[in-house]
Amino acid sequence: MGDGDGWAGCDLGHTHWGRFGAAGLLAYHRDPDGQAWILLQQRAWWGIGGGTWGMFGGALHSHEDPVTGALRETTEECTLDTGLVTVHGTSVEDHGGWTFTSVLGSLAERPPVGAASRETRRAEWVRAEEVTDRKLFAPFARSWPRLRDAMRGLVLVVDAANVVGARADGWWKDRAGANARLRDDLKALDAGVLGVPGGLVSFDRCFPEVVLVVEGAARGVADAPANGVRVVAAPGSGDDRIVDLVSGAGPDAAHLVVTADRELRARCEAAGAAVVGPRWLLDRL
Repeated sequence: MGDGDGWAGCDLGHTHWGRFGAAGLLAYHRDPDGQAWILLQQRAWWGIGGGTWGMFGGALHSHEDPVTGALRETTEECTLDTGLVTVHGTSVEDHGGWTFTSVLGSLAERPPVGAASRETRRAEWVRAEEVTDRKLFAPFARSWPRLRDAMRGLVLVVDAANVVGARADGWWKDRAGANARLRDDLKALDAGVLGVPGGLVSFDRCFPEVVLVVEGAARGVADAPANGVRVVAAPGSGDDRIVDLVSGAGPDAAHLVVTADRELRARCEAAGAAVVGPRWLLDRL
């Protein structure tokens, strides 16, 4: 029993399980044919919404953030190895004084998953278009249309030369060092990003894949440990490499390029990517 287990009220006059709110994991996999599969839990007959289907989740403890809590609850309720989940973002349903946070994450494979506690009757991978064929847990049924449209990650592609030039930190004396500092500063995005522009992704908080594209004298930055940031050394023009990266994006990812270069902006937008200026990124570091 954790300190979050218990009932709580909200400003709408409802009673919810979870003294500090609750969170759940919507885990999905997209196969090579583009078919999206959703991992669903059938709730035990004796519990709330017995026999209905929804995502794995439960009450948050006082010391937990929603992502940690959703992954913990999933581990307690089924056999999925949550270490295989790439978390892309969170979506919050606010009832006033009580919140439920949906954590969306993808898996590269679709492993067999079974029940791991008395709270779970069955676990099953279900085709996305067949989710509504099940008798759904009422709160999940309300949120499913919104979550279905949010199943894509964000790839944040950073034009290193352009962003470095927007910071007055002596980059003109040591371009490679300035690029390395930017690479290390991007680690701050691990905590999540708010305010992704233009409805590019449907998350309240987004956890992007970060790609830093370096060129020229800064290419050596790609050889050092990147702390989760993928550093791509352009063999020639950094702009050309960025356009290559954002071209032909599939349904699993949206691309957001950070640059103030007008020509690169036009090329990226023509390739289907969105673009923001360096100030948007620097305000979040």
